[in-house]
Amino acid sequence: MSAEPIQTETPAVFDTHSQADGQWNELDWVPTTVYWGIHVLALGVLLVGPSATDLMLLAGAFWVRLFFITGGYHRYFSHKSYKTSRAFQFFLAFMGTTCVQKGPLWWASMHRHHHRFSDQPEDVHSPRQKGFWYAHQGWIEDPAWQATRLEYIPDFGKYPELQFLNKWHVLGPAALITLCVAVGGFSGFLWGFCLATTMLWHSTYTINSLSHRWGSARYDTGDDSRNNGFLALLTLGEGWHNNHHRYQASARNGFYWWEVDITYYVLLGLEKFGLVWALRKPPEAVLAEGRGVLPERTAA
Repeated sequence: MSAEPIQTETPAVFDTHSQADGQWNELDWVPTTVYWGIHVLALGVLLVGPSATDLMLLAGAFWVRLFFITGGYHRYFSHKSYKTSRAFQFFLAFMGTTCVQKGPLWWASMHRHHHRFSDQPEDVHSPRQKGFWYAHQGWIEDPAWQATRLEYIPDFGKYPELQFLNKWHVLGPAALITLCVAVGGFSGFLWGFCLATTMLWHSTYTINSLSHRWGSARYDTGDDSRNNGFLALLTLGEGWHNNHHRYQASARNGFYWWEVDITYYVLLGLEKFGLVWALRKPPEAVLAEGRGVLPERTAA
């Protein structure tokens, strides 16, 4: 039986960026230090040989969290490609914070800005405009993109629990670190958090960088988005990026049966359990366009 969204009064939306992000933007040296510190600590796995537990933590912390970026932060919060209950919405948001990619409102607002100005000078991360390295990860250290763009995310910005997670996005990583240490000790921390997080970051970043440089373009989207099967496997379906730029509202990025889209398959499974519903798909006209089928002309 499908759960229904909880009906509540609509709370007020933040009125300033500082309210949305707390004190983090005023302490920009802290996230920068933590970010590069995790990269350095990830190298510690070279000194600590993996146990079976370490490898399970690495695999779980990478693949499971990757879904909460692709299926949660991206396809739900950024594009509203399906519906869910308010409780599961919170779960998606919390699990997304464990990925150490800031809060759901910030992430979705940046992504919506990207789509509005894809590969134009105003784009957040366009290889065409500012080069490959900036698009891959340089932009996240640019002060211009540190604040949540609330004007892009009023639909989710109205929820106080999402406001809280957006401010206190450190709670998710703290919970994951605690779990890794409890299960695997210091070695578990290095493999299950530091290395897995570094891998997760750069896998996510490939969609901003490589997917605008490397692959094929089925659709003329007016930007440099590309489809890339290898990146699609690496990122649970996000590599069908040209498809996505053609029809952003789809819960399915792999438009055709041969385009593997693991995120979509997981969403179908969640739909069976009634946790999500109303998964949006590309219209037949878009699929026909991708197959090179021209619409029939009607008689004058």
